[in-house]
Amino acid sequence: MDDRAMSGGHDDLVELTKAWAGTSLAFAIMQTGAANLASMLFIENLLVAAIVCGVGFVVHELAHQKVAQRFGAKAHFAADNSWLLISIALAFTGFFIAAPGAVWHTGVNDTKRIGQIALAGPLSNYILAVIFLLIYPLIYVVGLDFDLFLTICMVGFSFNAWIGLFNLIPLGPFDGTKILAWSRLVYGVMVAVGVLMAFILNRQEFFISVWGWMVGIFLS
Repeated sequence: MDDRAMSGGHDDLVELTKAWAGTSLAFAIMQTGAANLASMLFIENLLVAAIVCGVGFVVHELAHQKVAQRFGAKAHFAADNSWLLISIALAFTGFFIAAPGAVWHTGVNDTKRIGQIALAGPLSNYILAVIFLLIYPLIYVVGLDFDLFLTICMVGFSFNAWIGLFNLIPLGPFDGTKILAWSRLVYGVMVAVGVLMAFILNRQEFFISVWGWMVGIFLS
């Protein structure tokens, strides 16, 4: 989410793993409810969270990092241990906050490039949302039409649409602040796409319509 410079040596794999695990656990607890954590529902939600929430977060942060490095910056990810613990604690009350950490970089001071680095995160979530939308018909056609896959694809679209839009908040360390400082047009398009995905397309009837159409094409 944030991409300001920070010094210090970090193992990106360890930091990303901590953030992935903490975020997935928080999301699963919120989805299941504190009273049902001893049930199989929690195990199922944890699996869905690890795939959907974990992938959505990791890809978002790696997108920031790779674009920053492409511009010649030194960039690394650092998990925010305090916010990970807070997000897990809040999940027991039914609230979910995704603030697992941030990519920090040095060596880029140009407003346009900083904006493009910021753009990479929410844009990657939109792309993931579309991938989750398109992958279910393929799963169905090859005979893997299980409820778990259906849930993963539906939650995957919804989660990534919301996370992409959430990160466009034009305040403080959010990606939206840097994108808006670079280009109002790009910012406006990204917000419009996020609103379309999260508020208009994020409905079961939309999924059924698109998936039915695609399955018809594959089987024709």
